[in-house]
Amino acid sequence: MAVRTLTINGTLVSAREHETILEAANDAGIAIPTLCHARGLSDVAACRLCLVEVGGSSKLQPACVTKVAEEMVVATDTERLRMYRKTIVELLFAERNHVCSVCVANGNCELQNLAVEVGLDHVGLDYLHPDCGVDVSHPRYGLDHNRCVLCTRCVRVCDEIEGAHTWDVAGRGGLARVITDMHQPWGEASTCTSCGKCVTACPTGALFHRGDTVAELDHGRAKLDFLVDAREKKQWNV
Repeated sequence: MAVRTLTINGTLVSAREHETILEAANDAGIAIPTLCHARGLSDVAACRLCLVEVGGSSKLQPACVTKVAEEMVVATDTERLRMYRKTIVELLFAERNHVCSVCVANGNCELQNLAVEVGLDHVGLDYLHPDCGVDVSHPRYGLDHNRCVLCTRCVRVCDEIEGAHTWDVAGRGGLARVITDMHQPWGEASTCTSCGKCVTACPTGALFHRGDTVAELDHGRAKLDFLVDAREKKQWNV
């Protein structure tokens, strides 16, 4: 397998030819913020938080889907990138109705953590205040569209790991929503296996266990990591 040598933030890094910039950076201990990326799932470059500067290109490139190349020069932490990332996080907060103080994921939310990381201490944009519903028709789980950031992790984990294909995205722009089956209430979705992988994969409090109250949501990511490792190493329990 061919090896590529590139430079990330002035450090020489070796990576396999099929790897992405994000994978190469992670292997080298170089942190790049992400929201839609989750280990074991395909990458869709939806959140744009992992944008990096690549030498020779004036365009910012999403690190999660950009393959490494020999002698590539990458910068992951510049003033331009910090400005873009802060703006992206601010837009996410303004787009939906995120009220951290009453959220089940308060203190265990990737969007909240990103706000701290990029230095966002207030939102200067006008809030859209969309009319977002809450679906608690499922006997075990709930869906709060107010907290959704459209990362599509739920869609991909249901498709690629569980294989149920229950989740999808309907609508465009500000009207886009994650849906179950053909826009049926979650509790009426005949394809749902009630496995809970979507709740585990969700980065915010959009998907939650019914009965969770403020700051009680535990995403349980170790369970998802176990499934990914078992699939990759073919170490299934019998």
